[in-house]
Amino acid sequence: MEPEEHFVALKVMRLTRPTLASPLPVTSDTKDLPGNLLNEALQKDSTTVPGTETLAIGQFLLLPQNPVNIYLGETFSSYICVYSETEQIVNNVAVKVDLQTSSQRLALSSNPATAALNPDDTVNVVIHHEVKEIGAHILVCEVSYQAPSGVSMSFRKFFKIMVLKPLDVKTKFYNAENDDVYLEAQVQNITSGPICLERVSLDASHLFNVTCLNMTPSGKSVFGRTTLLQPQSICQFLYCLTPDPKLFNDLKLLSGATNIGKLDIIWRSNLGEKGRLQTSQLQRMGPDYQDIRLSVVQLPNFVILENPFAFKCRILNNSERNVELILALEDREGITWSGVSGKTLKSISAHSTLDIQLKVVPLIPGLRTLGGIKLYDPLLKRNYPYEDLGQVFVMLKNDLISKHM
Repeated sequence: MEPEEHFVALKVMRLTRPTLASPLPVTSDTKDLPGNLLNEALQKDSTTVPGTETLAIGQFLLLPQNPVNIYLGETFSSYICVYSETEQIVNNVAVKVDLQTSSQRLALSSNPATAALNPDDTVNVVIHHEVKEIGAHILVCEVSYQAPSGVSMSFRKFFKIMVLKPLDVKTKFYNAENDDVYLEAQVQNITSGPICLERVSLDASHLFNVTCLNMTPSGKSVFGRTTLLQPQSICQFLYCLTPDPKLFNDLKLLSGATNIGKLDIIWRSNLGEKGRLQTSQLQRMGPDYQDIRLSVVQLPNFVILENPFAFKCRILNNSERNVELILALEDREGITWSGVSGKTLKSISAHSTLDIQLKVVPLIPGLRTLGGIKLYDPLLKRNYPYEDLGQVFVMLKNDLISKHM
């Protein structure tokens, strides 16, 4: 069966910006085997500057010679033209453009029909669409019209578009002792050209308050005025997430706060084309909290050798019953406890806290770690040991005096 002949034709063109091309000077000495062949070819090269052919002093705009890749988060732009292939008038010309992805079909344009298309006229459609999926996309262009004989006719054309991944994002989490969560995000440029990261921000979950650690106290970026990434280059970003205060009195809710948020990345190509990428919900491994928790509330940074100092701790009862705990203290290297070990503390109601004050005598100068605390539950006959509660720097008295002079 012969294909049906139509009175109109369709052209679809991708709208892209030109690229930057740098001259590549290759020369040789006249005594070498190529002679002046390379020098003459360099003088005829359109990207060189007359008189300074051997110097790559700038860049030039180059129109795309091959299909240009489109990356996730960029805006796909296309020009669609319908023109007449007959000397007669074609009526009611309508153009419908859809984009078929692996999960959905999107209507990009459905313009009203053109009443009459003269032989020298065209029907022009320009579409713009922000690409939000990776993989193959099918651009479906359907043209319907009324032939000069009055017969309704239509045809479709399909164009395949491959959407590539522009950035590779890797994340690492660190759960601090004070329940803060530190997020390290590594952003790698896997496109074929350089890009400028305009913004990399973390849209945190409602359970956390985020602090960006990529800025100086004056509000300037630690990477300078621009964050330029060459192909395959990596840039690291750091964020601190503090749990909402309402979570501190509920360890089960704090442990279940695994959703951190999403990274929102905006970049521009070397000619200013904008792209945007948002990651999926970032997940962390929630810490395993027990029914009884001990945390340090106040602790000095510097202490004097052999001088007792006090610090405050907070005990949280996250169980469903009242508890009466026994406090046991064991000496560690460089520190000794000042107080009674084995005493019974006040009763702590369910989901309540109790603040206690402890005293320590430092015996060895240097950086010392506080540990050796045990809380014993006589009802369940269970011990809750706590090490690495915090660190203090033990100084000699003379060192403290010279520090303040």
